[in-house]
Amino acid sequence: MSSDATGIFINETHTSAAIWQYRVEKMLLEGKTQYQTYQIANVPRFGKSLFLDYNIQTSLLDEYIFHECMSQPAMTLHPDPKRVVVCGGGEGATLREALFHNTVTEAAMIDIDEELVDMVKVHMPEWHQGAFEDPRTTLLHEDARGWLVREKGNNWDVILSDLPNPHEDGPGQMLFTKEYFQICFDALGDDGVLALQAGSASENYPACMVSCIKTLQEVFPHVAGYYGMVNTFFQPWGFVLASKKHDPLALTREEIEARHAARGVKTKYYTGRFHQACFTLPEYLEKAIDEQGRILTDAEPFVWDA
Repeated sequence: MSSDATGIFINETHTSAAIWQYRVEKMLLEGKTQYQTYQIANVPRFGKSLFLDYNIQTSLLDEYIFHECMSQPAMTLHPDPKRVVVCGGGEGATLREALFHNTVTEAAMIDIDEELVDMVKVHMPEWHQGAFEDPRTTLLHEDARGWLVREKGNNWDVILSDLPNPHEDGPGQMLFTKEYFQICFDALGDDGVLALQAGSASENYPACMVSCIKTLQEVFPHVAGYYGMVNTFFQPWGFVLASKKHDPLALTREEIEARHAARGVKTKYYTGRFHQACFTLPEYLEKAIDEQGRILTDAEPFVWDA
């Protein structure tokens, strides 16, 4: 693809049943890192968008929906989040959302792809909004799971696991297992909260999300699935919140609004009014937990092979 090409499409294979096409109005940048290919393109109605390995990751249209869901429920649930870990999250927007909480004194972001993050710093400022330069931020480029193993007993308050889906033959498979979730548990303090993106929350392909819910229930006492309507993905997108002490379903509108006001947080999607809506799963997901959910392990991980 040349940078001045028009009338081109990026095709994303969703499942064996469907391929989605995104029309490229203008190709802004493309390249390849050690780990993946990338394109930044203007897509009609979506605006500037990032594709990794020809799969759309985020667009200016509604990146805030994904990234608020990725960060804000966990950050808000914790009564005083000071020390936060972001695993993955290359665009810097998950980090951005966490740093909105004025309680935060330390934020570690671990993303293995240094070349991609360096590109994002320059070409996607709308996402990170200076979060990488925030004095509270420490940016590391290594395997997130290996880093977390060394953090056992270090009493982090919140871990935001914004990692790639567990595709076939991909390293992401080991970031959605009981063993990985136990590593996260061991790195968290007594009030610790974990949130992760868990793939599609559609009726077509809920197996990854519901398996994450079922697996986290083996490790954490409080586990709740929730979802955001991400138009860029053409489907509802699933997340899971897991907590050592605090039940996300017990969080009231008044408490959420009070915490956001006290911490200087302003959101556009995840609000006190909308909290219960995010965490109210439709019947097909409740049914899928029983029928398609399974305990994911290093020996038998989830493989996204639709």
